[in-house]
Amino acid sequence: MIVLNRDVLNRLMVWHLVAGALVGLLVLQPVNDLIYWLQHDTDAATAWGYVWQRLSASVVGPEWRKGLFYAGVGALVGALTAAFSRRVLTQQRRMVQLTMELERDLIALIAKGESRRAEFKSSFRWDVKADKINKALEHPVLKSLAAFLNSDGGTLLIGVSDDGTILGLARDYQTLKKKDRDGFEQAIMTAVSSRMGTDVCANLQVVFHAAAGDDVCRIIVNPSPRPVYLSQGKETEFYVRTGTSTRQLNVQEAIEYIQSRWPK
Repeated sequence: MIVLNRDVLNRLMVWHLVAGALVGLLVLQPVNDLIYWLQHDTDAATAWGYVWQRLSASVVGPEWRKGLFYAGVGALVGALTAAFSRRVLTQQRRMVQLTMELERDLIALIAKGESRRAEFKSSFRWDVKADKINKALEHPVLKSLAAFLNSDGGTLLIGVSDDGTILGLARDYQTLKKKDRDGFEQAIMTAVSSRMGTDVCANLQVVFHAAAGDDVCRIIVNPSPRPVYLSQGKETEFYVRTGTSTRQLNVQEAIEYIQSRWPK
């Protein structure tokens, strides 16, 4: 797995800045000088002689400001490519994490039961016991997601009871305007966005599995780079994962936890 810690990112940025500066000085400037030689009469007999003369003057001669300018332009381009590379590496890391999760057999995952990084929920909106829609059931699902986000990540299965029985999502689908996988994923992401923040959605990957003649939703949760609060009416709640359960922290506990996990 690609490990992106601060040292790696710093080295990546330095390498791109240095490489960009060299490209600016040794490529962009000579190309510009070559174009100038082709368009204007100069004292140099050959293009190479003129380019070398200008390059020498900008590196160790009186035109050092010109060399500094081209090196700066190249460094700027290097910084942009570093930012692009960082984004690509981040996406690759997420793809690797997703692939690793998907390679785990769903039945085997369920057989292992709930753990610090795995939890089961019977449904998202359908009350299995009352046999009717109950939107209040969204809150326990969001609590679990918030806890995984504020901890070390994990997997939430929806459509599976606490004892591992596959219940499926057919009843949940009927509570949605769009009664299929896309509608279910949209409902999940809308709830997360409105109650935890739109940026949080980037830390979630939603995957559906066909099991026991029905669908099971697997939400793979990556740890959040910031504290995630769950809004509940006028209140905000803070959850973490402890053992096989989700725990709400009080204000003092939350402050201490946040200072420890996300130090400034």
